[in-house]
Amino acid sequence: MDGPLLTIDRADDRPLGVQLVEGLRRGILSGLLRTGDPLPSTRSLAAELGVARSSVVAAYDQLAGEGYLEVRQGAPTRVAPLAAPPGGRPDPPVAAVTAGEASAAPSTAVRADGDGVREAARTGTDAAAVDLRPGRPSTARLDERSWRAAWRTAARDAVPDDTPPDFGSPRLRAEIAEHLRHARGVTCSPDDVIVTAGTSDAIALLASALRILVGGTPRVAVEHPGYPSARRVLERRGALETVPVPVDRDGIEVAALRGILPAPHAVLVTPSHQYPLGGRLPVATRLELLEWAEASGALVLEDDYDSEFRHVGPPLPALASLDRSGRAVLVGSFSKVLTPWLRLGYLVLPANPALRAAVAAVRADETCPVPGIAQAAMAELLANGAVRRHIAAARRDYAHRRRLVIDALDGVDRAPLSGLDGGLHAVVGLPSHAAAERVVARLAIDGVLVAPLSEYSAMPGEGPSGIVLGYASPPDSRLAGALARVREAVAEAVRTLPSARRLR
Repeated sequence: MDGPLLTIDRADDRPLGVQLVEGLRRGILSGLLRTGDPLPSTRSLAAELGVARSSVVAAYDQLAGEGYLEVRQGAPTRVAPLAAPPGGRPDPPVAAVTAGEASAAPSTAVRADGDGVREAARTGTDAAAVDLRPGRPSTARLDERSWRAAWRTAARDAVPDDTPPDFGSPRLRAEIAEHLRHARGVTCSPDDVIVTAGTSDAIALLASALRILVGGTPRVAVEHPGYPSARRVLERRGALETVPVPVDRDGIEVAALRGILPAPHAVLVTPSHQYPLGGRLPVATRLELLEWAEASGALVLEDDYDSEFRHVGPPLPALASLDRSGRAVLVGSFSKVLTPWLRLGYLVLPANPALRAAVAAVRADETCPVPGIAQAAMAELLANGAVRRHIAAARRDYAHRRRLVIDALDGVDRAPLSGLDGGLHAVVGLPSHAAAERVVARLAIDGVLVAPLSEYSAMPGEGPSGIVLGYASPPDSRLAGALARVREAVAEAVRTLPSARRLR
């Protein structure tokens, strides 16, 4: 790793880190470094070049985010597969569908499903399409050695002849409680924690418990726009009436919630990162919401969505940490933190004996759906610090990709960019639902998958218009090209609006 590949010029005005990144990138693109080639450790390369190790670490991190390197904890850093042969700069590999193919498969149906993960029926769209649908984290930074070791440890245990405990394994519940104490400032005991198969399972469990508490059909207030999968789960599992409540730039409007009479039995909120618009509920409004819940005898179901990934401003306390009346139920998941593949989440119940009894009654009939071996592996990942390290590394990657989104999409006329203060997605506003549908369809033909904002509406045909796109999963080398296509499609949709609408 010397000579023409990496040279440091002390007289150059450019920072050393910039020289390192450009030298390594040049070596990969020229073919001197090929797919799968290992790079020196950060320590040895820093010593060889006479630079600080932190400069080499930062360079490796940046190139990993751009898709040139594969960085795995406990394994050598290697050159990642590129979309073009050595000697030429690879274009982002975005699959396109020809006009003929599009006419043969005219529809691209995109719907919300699962833990915010979007599934699409894409007839005629190549599997290599760039998937910018929201709810998809990156798994590139998962520590493979820790991941495999955790599952080996779990597999070494004797195979039980019974189902897992109704509320989850004691060790995992204890590790989750400790994780929440450090990550969210929530003080709870393992007895307060219930292991679930992700957010949807947690909400379904609460919906069934609400039916027991109410002795009939509960009414649950939901954010508008809001999390569509959670809304459907509530309706299917017991809350046959969901009541839309508008959100403002910060989150749910408590004044509008107060105006609902009779008061709903519960309200489902995403205060840390309103889904999908991205607002963050201030502390004063959080306290106001809890006061309403106490006065109304209602529960606050707090979906702590994306709380681990704040890009602007410090994290705010969870509602559960502010609650003194036993009204706030914390719903969390490791789907965005690690991978939706696990289907593992949790509930934290307040000091509310009636609610606990109702949840216990439901779980007695519907035993814990998470396999015991998955619980054991997750407990090991939390105990050995792998989850904490992964969050720190992923947060740096996501902050970098967020900047790519801002650079690519900010400033488009009549298409405001929002929702980027935290989390893994952004919202591009558009003047009408029809314009948003055209953008979604155009991008699908170009091999870029996004979601229409209208699908998050709790009142069909009403609410803001635009598109929602996730930026966490694709590497930079693909994300940049996809974002260029998004900008082009959005600009064209606005430009072709009728002149009267443009002048409003």
